[in-house]
Order: sequence, then C-alpha cells, then structure tokens
Amino acid sequence: KGRLIFLFRLLQVDTLICYDPWGTYEENPDHYITARAVEAARWMAGMGSDYPEQLEVVKPHTVSEMYYFARGPQLVNRIVDISKFIDKKVESNIVCKTQGPAGEAGVRLRKRLAEEGKKLPLLGNDDATANANYIKEFVLEGDRKTGEHYGLEWAERFHYIGPTPSKLNEYIRKNAI
Repeated sequence: KGRLIFLFRLLQVDTLICYDPWGTYEENPDHYITARAVEAARWMAGMGSDYPEQLEVVKPHTVSEMYYFARGPQLVNRIVDISKFIDKKVESNIVCKTQGPAGEAGVRLRKRLAEEGKKLPLLGNDDATANANYIKEFVLEGDRKTGEHYGLEWAERFHYIGPTPSKLNEYIRKNAI
C-alpha cells in the first residue's frame, strides 16, 4: 500500500482502472486484495498524514477518477467505447501467457485441431492471426456484446467515480459580489 501511495503521489495519477474493491462474487483473491489495496492507497495518497516520510520527496496527490470493473454483478454507470483500442487490448492479452484464457490459446487450438485433421478458418494460417482472432472471438466476447447493446462495436462497463463538484465554489460563483 505504501508503495502504491508513493507512486500515486510521484506520478500525479489522476485516473485509475482497477477491479472493483467492492465487487461481489469475485473469488480470485489476487483480484479483490489488489483492488482493496489500490483503493486504500488512492484514498490515502491525497492526505499528508499517511506515510509522512514520503513527503520529503513527493507531495500529497488525490486520484480524481476511478474506473472499477468486475466479473460478477456490479453497479455500472459508465460505458466506454473501446472500438479504437481493441487491437491494443488484443495485443495486451496475447502477451499475458501465464494466466487467463488468452496468450497462445489460438495457436494451441489450431494445433490441436490440425492433429484431429480439422481446421477453423477463423484461426488463419499463422500464429499471430490465430491468437488475435481467438481473443477477439472468445476472450473479448463480453466486450463485443456490451458494445452491441449500446450501438458500439466494442465497449467496457465500469463503476465510475469521478470528482465531486464543489458546492462551495458554485455558491461563491453565484453569490459573491
């Protein structure tokens, strides 16, 4: 938590994207423990009383926007069109070879089918095509369905928490003479 606080302060992080620390039915402890640590660090980074030894190097800084996602049911109040970035998301999934359903899954499926004398045209004739198309068709299927629901090609769902407008500043603007 202390390291995250330091990074938020040092990098002046304004926006974070993370698993929802209050997400229900998340069974993976890596997800919910990390999410709670990020949320605590985000909150504490803006105060000068937490980890004051850091203040010799950095100043308190508040993260102002949070985009939380969850695999299970969650409060969703923001849909983000990711259509322009879908290839980057596919690339990110390809390099994640040790966990999750992506990585080299397209290549492994193409190889397994070839051993059975079968072929899926979707997987193409090279590794890059096999992995990219597998990820788009199967791994990111939820993003495609979310997009379709909102008239977009690809979209992600978030519980968004943004800056709270200052009632005081608005009052001063309207009433100061």
